[in-house]
Amino acid sequence: MRAARAVPWIDKRLYRYSGGRVSLLGIATLPSMRLTTVGRRSGLRRTVNLLYFPRGDEFVLVGSNWGRTRDPGWAHNLRAQPKAVVEIRRREIPVVATEMTGERYPALWREVLAFWPGYAMERAEAGRELPLFVLARR
Repeated sequence: MRAARAVPWIDKRLYRYSGGRVSLLGIATLPSMRLTTVGRRSGLRRTVNLLYFPRGDEFVLVGSNWGRTRDPGWAHNLRAQPKAVVEIRRREIPVVATEMTGERYPALWREVLAFWPGYAMERAEAGRELPLFVLARR
């Protein structure tokens, strides 16, 4: 898990230098997106490359933060301002995020684990319930 924490840094640069044509997740044939949120404190646009779970016409994000004990910054930003933009295959899509909690969480968590079992390891490493966000097109 510790070595995996370098992935976001490398992925961001690979994406930038290739003009958006190449990402580490793409090389691994996993669905990846660029999520742009508004910083809850700064008000500035914040962009991050993420693995996502395609679920029909929606996108599901997991706030694993690579097994760290705290939620990622983008999760806090979505809670403060749920309107965001995702970029998939160089196409921008405006979305609105809903955090899954309560009774809706367990069923979606099972779907996420069926898609990417590695999230179980990240959850154990983090020692916390990982937030789940469903992004719908707006």
